[in-house]
Amino acid sequence: MNRITRLFEENDKKILSIYFTAGYPNLGDTFSILSSLQENGIDMAEIGIPFSDPMADGPVIQHSADVALRNGMSLRLLFEQLKEVRKTIRIPLILMGYLNPIMQYGFERFCRDCAATGIDGVIVPDLPFADYITDYKAIADQYGLKMIMLITPETSETRIRLIDEHTEGFIYLVSSASTTGAQQVFDEGKKDYFKRVAGMKLRNPMLVGFGISNKATLDAASEKTNGAIIGSRFIQLLGQNPNPDAAVKAFLEALQK
Repeated sequence: MNRITRLFEENDKKILSIYFTAGYPNLGDTFSILSSLQENGIDMAEIGIPFSDPMADGPVIQHSADVALRNGMSLRLLFEQLKEVRKTIRIPLILMGYLNPIMQYGFERFCRDCAATGIDGVIVPDLPFADYITDYKAIADQYGLKMIMLITPETSETRIRLIDEHTEGFIYLVSSASTTGAQQVFDEGKKDYFKRVAGMKLRNPMLVGFGISNKATLDAASEKTNGAIIGSRFIQLLGQNPNPDAAVKAFLEALQK
């Protein structure tokens, strides 16, 4: 069974998924970050593939991608780093990256290497849903990968139901139409959006991402959905602490405030 599916079958409330950029702050940090996340009880990890033009990302993640690329991170190297990861890492792993570097690598080769290294799902923010259905879904399905799609407050109910019908794993609720980045609170409009989508009774679980950085935003995101995805705040702490374990502990402390 796919690890994402198993996670939501075993525990469908207050799931916490953490995003980080591969190759940041140091080129060889990928495995130690994953180990620290798992050891500290994080439910799932999203490994970002650095790209020079990350249009959905705010300044924190853009900076981490710039540093990672300067460090020498590439998709080929990332797969090398992940080759032995399933000997010790049990939590679900998702690769998140833009279409350009994936297509340069070759989509089927990418899916094959994801399967070979134990990747459970993929998020490609700039992959149009229609193109996914016609050109990519069959290949991803062949390799057992969950292709996670994003929705925003502007996504129509018709499109949300189409996404729910044709994807598995979970649906990624982007908290707003803006880029990634920490927020202190979610306004009533965002809370109504979470409630509205939850009221659709979709078959897939839902996680909220973009803007979650503290207890208030985490609680608001988790109230009507299955949990949350946090990236920018964790990446900030990776850059401010001496090692990944210290960053994870500081991050978990920050979520209590």
